[in-house]
Amino acid sequence: MTGKAFNVLFLCTGNSARSIMAESILNREAGQRFHAYSAGSHPRGSLHPPTLDLLTRLGYPTQGLRSKSWNEFATPEAPPLDFVFTVCDNAAGEVCPVWPGQPMTAHWGVPDPAAISAGGAEAGLKLADIYRMLTTRIGVFASLPLDALDRLSLQRRLDEIGKL
Repeated sequence: MTGKAFNVLFLCTGNSARSIMAESILNREAGQRFHAYSAGSHPRGSLHPPTLDLLTRLGYPTQGLRSKSWNEFATPEAPPLDFVFTVCDNAAGEVCPVWPGQPMTAHWGVPDPAAISAGGAEAGLKLADIYRMLTTRIGVFASLPLDALDRLSLQRRLDEIGKL
């Protein structure tokens, strides 16, 4: 796994909040080493407005972000994937397509921002907590010595990150 940029796909059911957030974080924080994408098993077709607002306030580029089907990444034309991470429990339990590139996979579940029933400041705090969880996990992942780990050790580390 040496000397290249790794393709990473973040999956969620609706691809409107968590996976979009993860895609943005990895592309900005470690974009030299990674190319992040996101998709959903049943995409909503639009982005979760509070998530988009948070990313904008934090200075993340949001142009080009869109809710899309994971089927776009299961075609021969799709980028060969090195890693696929589910960030919601529903997507983790679904039968996924066969991904080009035989990627390593792990589940990094976080709460669904679109399901936050609280309003105002409480909703903002919950959304910020989800952002923090993803940022922490992605930071640990991006700092892994990928060239020095065998596949079994790397898989163990990926699974551990999902428990942070």
